[in-house]
Amino acid sequence: MRISTGVAGLDSLLDGGLPARRLYTLSGPPGSGKTTLAAQYVTEGVKNGEDVLYVTMHETRNELVDDMANYEFGFSRTANAENFEFLNLTRERSRRSLTQYGRESGLSSRLASMIRQEDYDRVVVDSTMLLAHFADDADAEVTHFATGLKQTDATVLLVSEMTDPTAYAEEHYLAHGVIFLHNFLENGGMTRGIQLVKMRGTNIDCDIRDVSFTGAGLQVDPGRKVRPE
Repeated sequence: MRISTGVAGLDSLLDGGLPARRLYTLSGPPGSGKTTLAAQYVTEGVKNGEDVLYVTMHETRNELVDDMANYEFGFSRTANAENFEFLNLTRERSRRSLTQYGRESGLSSRLASMIRQEDYDRVVVDSTMLLAHFADDADAEVTHFATGLKQTDATVLLVSEMTDPTAYAEEHYLAHGVIFLHNFLENGGMTRGIQLVKMRGTNIDCDIRDVSFTGAGLQVDPGRKVRPE
């Protein structure tokens, strides 16, 4: 079974969508469109009647709604839907609410347990960098969390900050798929691209395709390859 990403043009590169119930990492530098893609992904799930969880560690629900307000894919409706849950882990109250899923375990273990017990269909965690903020050993915490996510039945998008697509972190090795968003400064302007670096169970070519910000959100041009100079 495959599920749509909600991003125009991306599903065709994925043979129809992401294989369901797997863990994917979405990486790229700041400003490359990671949060926008994640918002489109959860919006598609809500539209399809799926139970969706969005976990953030750096902004409120209202801030995210405001950030997406200029797009036409309807994130404000998503944020208020009954089948959408928003969890801001910068809030002490939100972190305390996770204790019911394991008082003695760490934050990442409780979060993975919540996802498993509540049986979410789609999950976004934004981002691994800030998740590591709550742990003494950042690499071990992210590895433990990614391993726990793979044991759920959700299709999980794990967002990570990354500027070098060849400098892989542990979550990239653990994930079933890796999507990388690129920014290139060329001829005084910004060129954007998207690359499927790894995708188990899907034939991919790893070429970088053109991606642009439009009124409808991110849009991928499958027929246009980007070759950075």
